Amino acid sequence: MTGGCHGGGVAAPTPTETIRVALVGSPNAGKTSVFNALTGLTAKTGNYPGVTVSRHVGTCRSGDARCTVEDLPGTYSLEPISPDEQVAVDVLDGRLDGSVRPDALLMVVEATTLRRSLGLLAQVLGRGLPTCVVLTFADELTRRQGHLDVASLATALGVPVVPVLGHRGRGVDELRDRLAGWRQWPVPVVPPPVEPTERDAWIESVLDFARYRTAQPHRATQRVDAVLLHPVWGTVVFFAVMTLFFQTIFTLAAPLQDAVESLFVLLGHLVDRHVDNPWLSGFLGDALIGGVGGVLVFVPQITLLFLLLALLEGVGYLSRAAFLMDRVMARVGLEGRAFVALLSSFACAIPGIMATRTLPSARDRLATMLAAPLMTCSARLPVYVLLISLLVDPSARWGPFGVQGLVMLGMYLLGTVSAMLTAWLFKRVVDRRGTVLPFYLELPPYRLPSARSVLIAVWDAAKSFLRKCSTIILVTTAALWLLLNLPQHSDADLQSAGVDTGNPAAVSAYVVDHSHAAGLGRLVEPVFAPLGFDWRISVGVLSAQSARETFVATLGQVAAAEDPEHPTQALRDLRYPDGPRAGQPVFTPPTVVALLVYFAYALQCMATVGVIRRETGTWKWPLVAFGYLTGLAWVLAFLARELTTLFLP
Repeated sequence: MTGGCHGGGVAAPTPTETIRVALVGSPNAGKTSVFNALTGLTAKTGNYPGVTVSRHVGTCRSGDARCTVEDLPGTYSLEPISPDEQVAVDVLDGRLDGSVRPDALLMVVEATTLRRSLGLLAQVLGRGLPTCVVLTFADELTRRQGHLDVASLATALGVPVVPVLGHRGRGVDELRDRLAGWRQWPVPVVPPPVEPTERDAWIESVLDFARYRTAQPHRATQRVDAVLLHPVWGTVVFFAVMTLFFQTIFTLAAPLQDAVESLFVLLGHLVDRHVDNPWLSGFLGDALIGGVGGVLVFVPQITLLFLLLALLEGVGYLSRAAFLMDRVMARVGLEGRAFVALLSSFACAIPGIMATRTLPSARDRLATMLAAPLMTCSARLPVYVLLISLLVDPSARWGPFGVQGLVMLGMYLLGTVSAMLTAWLFKRVVDRRGTVLPFYLELPPYRLPSARSVLIAVWDAAKSFLRKCSTIILVTTAALWLLLNLPQHSDADLQSAGVDTGNPAAVSAYVVDHSHAAGLGRLVEPVFAPLGFDWRISVGVLSAQSARETFVATLGQVAAAEDPEHPTQALRDLRYPDGPRAGQPVFTPPTVVALLVYFAYALQCMATVGVIRRETGTWKWPLVAFGYLTGLAWVLAFLARELTTLFLP
């Protein structure tokens, strides 16, 4: 197929000209693929001035001109019912303060759903901006025995039409070249009608002129959906997929994790051999290698988690999971869009909270925002992996399944069920009417995702995790190292305390036990003592308020002080130094279970608190979220410990 109308006779823009282009389209139309293909790796994410809806902006070159490309939130109509759709309309109309109206529009239209897409296109053309239609999935239309004459479509619409396969890069160069001639793009002689009945007639006339033949149903998709969308078998498959999901994370990532851990042990040996200054050696060995390195050990699990999520989303399964969960969400007074937002929280609660902008109801948005922090985000994964390894032997099996993977699945289910119950409770509190709005969700055909899109998703997630390790976790770990090693003790002080100064492990243990961190931990220890937490765990819990992963970094420093070569075994052997439990193991099964439950419920992410504040416009609801989740975490951790004590000493 060939492109439609060409702009002609326009002089090249001056080198200093910047063209502002906006991408418009419905969800799942391929808009993001086109955006990525145009901008490459130059895209940046931020917020629109005055509002918290995300904006994605990138740049590209078209001739001598520089194009700023903005990916507007996906929408099915320019009659908005949610905050992100309202932003898209305000940008097109130039009504958003601090945001400039675009010079030209790229309207992304999916060939297989052209009839529906033309309704949105009619509204876009009514804005009077120079518009070029970007036709996606034309190859799939042909493959499914559909037909479309692109040149005739361009003639019928009166605007340029460029077929693009964004994930493969086809047609992107032509589209980029056309941007330079945006002033000479053809425009419709008569704008599409506004009245709905007349608009429907206009759509049919365009389809007839373009000799459009609807794609045949995707037979493989229909056969698979007969099972995956079945209320019983679909649920069974969903739990089977999730079980395999977590089994894979433990099974495949374990050897890689061991290799990374061995690398940091080797680095620790090099520091001991070649760094003579005791303070510098301690900082490099304990804070960086023992602390930050203890978190970086979990990069394989984080990477594999996002790889599997990207594959499930790219194939089209996650949208089916949202469809299945719509029935469950309806029982708690919400809708499937709320589950999509909660599903986004598996990566991080922040994008999950931001995804609530797609919900039409303000009450639904609030209930979902207050429930999102309970979803098991990736920040909990290092904590869970560490604690589960202390609780369950890696070789333990239950039939064909590893027990560690099943426990991890149980933690994810605990978070999901708790989030839904919380949403139900807050929905009843803030909206006693419980009105459920209609839920519209596109179920795309099953497709093999492109390697590029999957790698971009995985790299973005891994980069975010590494950035956190190099900023928040590094700063917190450095501060903890100082607290764990101050005040200084002279040899005379150590000898008077009966410490063998020739035994580095004994000296390290004494310094840590008499540090400022120990004083802080013992100050708050009475709060956590009923949960079985000693001062070292209490310090880790406090440090986790900045980022949950710093709990692992804190224990990594403690383990490095005890036994740098075998940190996990050092934690297993950790014992109470004094008090009524002196000599007893710290990480007993009841204590580990209490820790797992505490981290499942506690809101230990100040960034999440800040996002709730921005989304609600008040400190009331973030304070409510922090208060109820912290209190709930303590109570349920205490009950879990007591219950576990009845079965496991």
